[in-house]
Amino acid sequence: MALRRIRPMAWPLLALPLLALPFTVRSAVPAGPRFAVQVAPGLAAGPLDGRLLLLVSKDESQEPRLQIEDGPKSQQAFGIDVDGWAPGTAARFEPGVLGYPLESLRDLPAGTYTVQALLHKYETFHRSDGHTVKTPRKVTVDPAATAAVEITLDQTIPPIPDPPTTRYVRHERIQSERLTKFWGRPMSLGANVLVPEGFDAHPEARYPLVINHGHFSQTIDGFREEPPDPNLKPDYSERFHWAGYNRTQQEWAYQLYKDWTSPGYPRMLVVEIQHANPYYDDSYAVNSANLGPYGDAITYELIPYLEKKYRALG
Repeated sequence: MALRRIRPMAWPLLALPLLALPFTVRSAVPAGPRFAVQVAPGLAAGPLDGRLLLLVSKDESQEPRLQIEDGPKSQQAFGIDVDGWAPGTAARFEPGVLGYPLESLRDLPAGTYTVQALLHKYETFHRSDGHTVKTPRKVTVDPAATAAVEITLDQTIPPIPDPPTTRYVRHERIQSERLTKFWGRPMSLGANVLVPEGFDAHPEARYPLVINHGHFSQTIDGFREEPPDPNLKPDYSERFHWAGYNRTQQEWAYQLYKDWTSPGYPRMLVVEIQHANPYYDDSYAVNSANLGPYGDAITYELIPYLEKKYRALG
């Protein structure tokens, strides 16, 4: 079968290359600003493929990569594809490069900004259906600029550590035979497991299993084993028009913990499935031509594994 290359979506979920520096856009340059980004020699073993983003912000409160959103407060993002990008050579952002929310770099008003470069590095999967796919890999780089608009990716930040296991929250990961066969390389499924009060003290007990489907979550959402932080600075939720929303979240998460461990609360297992894939942070738990047999892998591999290990009623 002839190979077809598919370019996936690149999602900045965890580790990404970054740089922050101030620069000034001068109105005397009518063509628009230009940027040149380099990878420092020695940082990469060879040429890189991926999606290179240039993030431009007027807000100095946090990194520009954390300020891109679907809303009126979003800062600016511009992107180009890089193929065979050799360390020491420049990837160039010209004025016509498309962006969001502004249409292109040439539309960027004169002013002083903070700039951040992010590279989504692609891997190659040789799929069983004959398609060759490039996909992002989680890599974080903290580069330093050599000039106002010259950016060099020259440092690597370690991956985010795994969340801790607690008395009530466990984390599981298995290699899926079905997904590994489809993608042509080892592929895994994970789960966050909330175990009931008395789970370890009663090894003969069995429990109903509740599946909580959603997007990717590093650990159990909405469950907090410690009281709310008394020093937490209240934020404001634009989505819910709610002052102190972060405080409310902590209060309800701690309330769930108190309910969960109370004498009369129903005993059960709650599972959040982790099925991030080369295209997105979850598979929607179905089989598809694009992603492969995620539905079958979850149903016939992950859930039986969890039922056996956690004594679930299946």
